[in-house]
Amino acid sequence: MKNSLRRIRSVADYQFGKGVGAKLFPENVEIVYSKRTGRIRYVYLNGKRLATLRPTDGLFSLSIAGAKRIVGNADSAKCLVTVRSDVTKFIAKGGDVFAVHVVRADDDIRSKDEVIVVHENGEVLAVGRAVLSGEEMKAFKKGVAVKVRRGCMEES
Repeated sequence: MKNSLRRIRSVADYQFGKGVGAKLFPENVEIVYSKRTGRIRYVYLNGKRLATLRPTDGLFSLSIAGAKRIVGNADSAKCLVTVRSDVTKFIAKGGDVFAVHVVRADDDIRSKDEVIVVHENGEVLAVGRAVLSGEEMKAFKKGVAVKVRRGCMEES
């Protein structure tokens, strides 16, 4: 268990920024292993899924609960995309983020990275996968910037 906790924390630090792992995964997280392979699969806190470890690349897919923990605790998170206020409802319901709606995006974001979409006031709206890099999101005026996997207003 101790080794698994250290492993998931270091993956989170690598993926989302230094120091995020300890904030996202406190000591009392529950780690669920795959019955078939025995590898780490899901991470829960108080019965809520925080993240899923993808077997394809060994990185995390976040849940809304996991995204809220990162945004609420970590100043060093490098996976945030901030959008204009007028599109927040559309995105919160699971709509994709278009480049024209992006106000701010971390420069460290690369295409295919897991990102957290936030309102200008810092509230978590959605989680998804970047289609463009952070710099492209700010420069482009057309096209999808983030493919949203789950919005905060969708039924879970």
